[in-house]
Amino acid sequence: MTAELVREVMTPGVVAVRPDASLVEAARLMRAQDIGDVVVADGQHVVGVLTDRDITVRAVAEGADPLTVSAQSVCTPDPLTVAPGDPVTQAVALMRAHAVRRLPVIEDGLPVGMVSLGDIAEGRDPGSALADISRADPDDGAPV
Repeated sequence: MTAELVREVMTPGVVAVRPDASLVEAARLMRAQDIGDVVVADGQHVVGVLTDRDITVRAVAEGADPLTVSAQSVCTPDPLTVAPGDPVTQAVALMRAHAVRRLPVIEDGLPVGMVSLGDIAEGRDPGSALADISRADPDDGAPV
């Protein structure tokens, strides 16, 4: 059966850092949680999404010191969001229109999860190559 609502495909729970957290702190949290992104939140308010790619491209590649640069300064600010009851097709349309791979899921103003392209692929077509890749364990840096 094909997933119809975001709640059916999202990854529940949110891993978050404060806006003033260093990139090193955020990267260590990502490593510990085995994830590639964190929500940047000021209290319960989502102010951005920070990915491992953001850290690499927007900070390290520019020569910034990841010990002193804040999560808020390199995250994607004011991210697009969806609600658990939104149709999966709406999440797909937002991702396509804005070229993003993940969206925070917000309910009653609070972050309750994330939905990624991989989550959607797995929910809509569990036999697809993208779903298989999404389910695979990370390679821990093994050469490709």
